[in-house]
Amino acid sequence: MAAQSMATQSGVSRHTHWVAMRDGVRLATDVYLPTATAHTLPVLLERTPYGKDAETRRERTAANPAPMRRGEVAARFAQEGYAVVVQDCRGRFDSEGQFTKYLGEAHDGADTMEWIMAQPWCNGQVGTYGLSYAAHTQTALASQRPAGLKAMFLECGGFANAYRGGIRHGGAFELKQAVWALRNARSGSNHISESARRALDEADIGAWFQRLPWSRGDSPLQWAPEYEDYLFGQWERGTFSDYWRQPELYAAGRYEAFDGLAVMLMCGWWDPYAQTTTDNYLGLSQRPDCKARMVLGPWTHGERSVPYAGDVDFGNAAVLDGTLADDYVGMRLAWFNHWLRGQPLPKGQEDAVRYFRMGGGSGLRTPEGRLDHGGAWRSATGWPVPGTSFTPWYLCPQGVLSEVMPEQESKATFEFDPERPVPTIGGSITSGEPLMVAGAYDQHTGEGIFGTQEPFGPLADRDDVLVFQTPPLDQDVEVTGPIMIELWVSSTAPDTDFTAKLIDQYPPSHDYPLGYAMNLTDGILRCRYRHSWEQPRMMEPGTVVEITIEPMPTSNLFRKGHRIRLDVSSSNFPRFDVNPNTGAPEGSAGPRKLARNSVHMGPGCPSRVMLPVLVVPECPAW
Repeated sequence: MAAQSMATQSGVSRHTHWVAMRDGVRLATDVYLPTATAHTLPVLLERTPYGKDAETRRERTAANPAPMRRGEVAARFAQEGYAVVVQDCRGRFDSEGQFTKYLGEAHDGADTMEWIMAQPWCNGQVGTYGLSYAAHTQTALASQRPAGLKAMFLECGGFANAYRGGIRHGGAFELKQAVWALRNARSGSNHISESARRALDEADIGAWFQRLPWSRGDSPLQWAPEYEDYLFGQWERGTFSDYWRQPELYAAGRYEAFDGLAVMLMCGWWDPYAQTTTDNYLGLSQRPDCKARMVLGPWTHGERSVPYAGDVDFGNAAVLDGTLADDYVGMRLAWFNHWLRGQPLPKGQEDAVRYFRMGGGSGLRTPEGRLDHGGAWRSATGWPVPGTSFTPWYLCPQGVLSEVMPEQESKATFEFDPERPVPTIGGSITSGEPLMVAGAYDQHTGEGIFGTQEPFGPLADRDDVLVFQTPPLDQDVEVTGPIMIELWVSSTAPDTDFTAKLIDQYPPSHDYPLGYAMNLTDGILRCRYRHSWEQPRMMEPGTVVEITIEPMPTSNLFRKGHRIRLDVSSSNFPRFDVNPNTGAPEGSAGPRKLARNSVHMGPGCPSRVMLPVLVVPECPAW
C-alpha cells in the first residue's frame, strides 16, 4: 500500500510504500517518479541504513559543499528520466523488523527487486548505487542473481571478504565497528527506548575505550542489546568460519553471480574498503561477461570533492568534480545512461582503471596549513598496473631498508605492553570519530590524538616502534599497487600482533624542520593466523616464524631526496583491538601480559617489504 505523499519538486513526485519481505516485515520505501512521463522507465535503487531522506555530507560537490539530502539526489536522477527507489534497511528509521548489521540484506534486497520488477513504472532495467553500507547492500543483492539487475555503482564498499577487510583485518578486529554501533544505535534504531537513547547519548566513548577490554553487558552498548550482540558476534568469531561466508560478507565466494553485470568500483586510498575495491575488481574483471571498471582517488571515506586527506593536500586535480566528471551525480548518470539506455560513455570513463598517483608537489605548507604533496591522475588497462615490478626491500640492522639483503643474521627486539599501545595517527578509517580520524598525517603525537599525552613526539621515538628506512633516494621511485610485508618474527608470548606502516619520509625543510613522516598505508597480522585463517595455531615462545602483512594498496611517487620508510610495531590503537599476548579467545576480557617481540633479518630470515614499483614509461596523465 502506498501513502501518496506526492512531494512534488521540479517535476518529480515522491510516493512512500511499505514493501513486504518474505517474512512479512515491511520496509519503508520512497519512489521518485518524473511527473511528465507516461512510459515505463529504467530504475535506480539505493538501500541504506542511514535514513532514506536523511542529510548526507558525502553527497555534495566541490562547487556546492553543503550537505545534500538523499532525496535531493534521487529527485535529480528522476529528473533525468529514471524511477528511483530509496529504502530504509530492516530495523532502521521507518522500516519494521530488527537490525543485525550487514546480515539479511541479500534476501531483503532480492525481495525488493522482485517488488520493483512488478511495478507498472519499471521497464525491467535496474541499476543500483550507494556508498559504504549502501555498497554492501548492492553486492549482497547481486549474490542472489535477481532478474532485472544490469548495472551497479559501488563506492567505498561491497565486501569482497569482510573477514579480511572492513570488520576484521589480518585477524585483528576493527574497532570502528564499536564506534559505529554506538553512534547508529542512538540515531536510527527503531528498537531503542527513549531512556536507552538518553543513556547512549551520555556514554563517554573515549572513557570506555580507555578501559578496554569489555565484555557483554559491560560495554558502551549495554543499553542497546541487539547492537551489542552483533558487535560481539563479529568480534568473537576470530576464525574464518561459515559466518564469514554469508552472502552479505563474502562477494568473493559468489563472483559468478555478477556475470553479465556492469560494475563501477570507486574508493579512496585512505578508505578501509580500498582492498575490497581492488579485490572485487580483480575477481570481477576475470569473469567472462562482467564489465568492471575501477577508480581510486586520494580520498578518505566518500570525500571525493575535497583536495586533501587529513593533513595532506593533493591539489585541485584530486577532486572528482571537473576531472573525472562534471560532478558525482553526473558521473553516475553517465554510467547508468550507458548500461541502461545505450548512450556512449564520456571520454575517459571507458578506461578500465583510473587512479591518482600521489606525490610530486612542492612539499611546502599550503595557506590552509597542509603539506603540499601533489599528484596526478593516471589510466591503466588493468590492476596491478601493467609493467609493475614487485621489488623486495630488505630490513637490515641499524634501521636500514635496502634493496640488498644483509649478509649476517640479526634481530631487532622491542617490548610490547598492551596497556601502552601505539596510538593511531591517520590511516584507512571510517566512522571512527572522535577517537580516530582518517587520512595522511605527520606521524607525530600531539593534542587531540586519542591515547597520547605529554611530552609529545614522533612515533619513531617510541621504544616499541622499529624504524627501517632507505638512505635519501637518488632518483624518483613510483610505487603503485598492492603492498606485501613479509617478516620473520619471534615472541615470548603464545600469540601477539605485528603491525607495519609504509611512510614517505620528507627531508627537513623550512616549513617542516624535522621533516614530515607521511603515512601511506598500514596493516596488521595476529600471529595465531599466520598459517591459516580457519585453523589458528599458537606460537612457541622464542621460535622464529614467518608472517605476512597485507596493508591497503596505494600509489605514491617517492621523490628524489625522500626516504622510503617502514615502521614495525605490535599495536595500532584504537584502529585495531589490542592483543593481550595470552592467546585468549577473541573478544574476551581478561588479563594482559608484556611480550618481547623480535624481527629477524638476514639470509635465513629475509624480512622484507615487496613494493610494486612501476618501471614502464610513465602512464599518461589527464
